[in-house]
Amino acid sequence: MTSHPDPGQSTFRATFIERLPLAGNRPYLGYGGAIALSVVALWLRWEMDAAFPPGYPFLTFFPAVILSSFLFGPRPGILAGLLCGAFAWYFFVAPGVGPVINARTITSMLFYAGVVTIDIVLVHLMQRANRRLADARENVRLLAEERGQLAERAQVLFQELQHRVGNNLQMVGAVLALQLRTLKEPTARQAISDAAARLTVIGRIQRQLYSPDGRMVALDTFIRQVAEAVMASSGRPGTECRIEAEEGIDVGSESAVPIALILTEAIANALEHALPDGANGVIEIDVRREGELVALTVRDHGAGLPDGFSIDAVDSIGLRISRVLSEQLLAEYRLDNSDPGTRMALRMPAAQLVRSRP
Repeated sequence: MTSHPDPGQSTFRATFIERLPLAGNRPYLGYGGAIALSVVALWLRWEMDAAFPPGYPFLTFFPAVILSSFLFGPRPGILAGLLCGAFAWYFFVAPGVGPVINARTITSMLFYAGVVTIDIVLVHLMQRANRRLADARENVRLLAEERGQLAERAQVLFQELQHRVGNNLQMVGAVLALQLRTLKEPTARQAISDAAARLTVIGRIQRQLYSPDGRMVALDTFIRQVAEAVMASSGRPGTECRIEAEEGIDVGSESAVPIALILTEAIANALEHALPDGANGVIEIDVRREGELVALTVRDHGAGLPDGFSIDAVDSIGLRISRVLSEQLLAEYRLDNSDPGTRMALRMPAAQLVRSRP
């Protein structure tokens, strides 16, 4: 069975190593620790002298110097090296004689000094590299936090911008609606009324159209939001809007506005022509895939189109806008009779829908 390391233990080891050398702000503790380790090394060497073969006077002193450098830094390590060297020279290099200066002792002490110097330097370089690594890790953490804060701030600013744009569009629509009171000519009133309604709807759905990370919008959810906004502004609480929308179809921001305007025009036409004079009824909206196309259908239960109707001969501004927007979507736009009522059918290439405004 393969054993897995405990993340908590790994974190503890990393934290402990990053804290080395210990007692950095209190050097006297480091020097005291070095002296204690040197004394312990002397005691161990003395107690185990009989178990060691001749010619190993420094055997317990090297670990003491390495531990002192590792735990307390290079200066306590140097102190431990001097103490351990003095202990070894006095008690073990020439046992029973004391500190003797000759070629043999000089060679032994030079060997000890060389090894101890290398050990202290290597430990010091390792700890410097460890400090650099810890500093780099901390810098990365701070940068990540700063980046996360900037991203969150950008998200808030973006949402606030979309909120204000939506409010401004609705305000313009409200101003146009107020302007209707001063107009008497029916054609002008109808044009202003249609423009105000379109601006109001787009203002309501503005916050769902764009996202700062360029995410697609679910078409079924988007269609429901647009339809609910149009029906809420129509003043027809008794009219039912039935929606059947296939899930899993996404739409980009560049295609969302044309679809919203075409759908708004289709619902408005159904309310105005199929259900005139405040009559209540049913409007059906259907969204589904048809191979590589996406079909959007709006159907009412009214009297249908008049005989001889031709979409090319109609001078309605709303229908003209819908046809222009359908061309922008590379879609087929049709308006014909169904059984019963009138049907608006929009068939769009699925690949065209995922385009987003840069």
